Amino acid sequence: MDAIQNFKTLYSELCDITPDDLPKVYSDDVTFIDPVCSHEGIKAVQKYFDGLLTNASSCKFEIHEVINCSDASITHVVNWTMHLKLKKSSKLILLNGTSQLKVAGDKISYHKDYYDLGEMVYEHIPVLGFIVKKIKAKLAK
Repeated sequence: MDAIQNFKTLYSELCDITPDDLPKVYSDDVTFIDPVCSHEGIKAVQKYFDGLLTNASSCKFEIHEVINCSDASITHVVNWTMHLKLKKSSKLILLNGTSQLKVAGDKISYHKDYYDLGEMVYEHIPVLGFIVKKIKAKLAK
C-alpha cells in the first residue's frame, strides 16, 4: 500500500486507531500543521492525536479528491469532509477542509490542514455560536 492509500485508510475511521498507528503513515520527522497548532516529529503528533481522540466519540473523513502535484514542496492536495461527534455532545459536526501533503519515500513528511476553525469550534458554543453565525450571514449579503 502506498502512502496516500495508508493516509486514506487511517482517516476513514479515525476513532478506530491509536496514536501507535500514526508511524505507519507519518515519518519520524513529520511536520503536522492545522489551524489550532503545529507539531514537529512523530512523538508530538502522537501526543496531539491522543488528546483529539480522547474527546471524540466518532470521527471519520470522507475523502472527495486527491490531486497529485508536481511542486517539490507539496506532492498531494486532499479535499475532504470530516464527520465528528464529540463525547460531550450528540450533535454531528460536518467540516470541509483541505490537506497539503508531502510524501517522502513511503510516508508523509509534511501535512498541513486548512479548514474553518470557527465552523468547527466557535459556532457550537452557545451565544458565541449565535454571534459568529450572524456575522457570517451579514458578510454573505
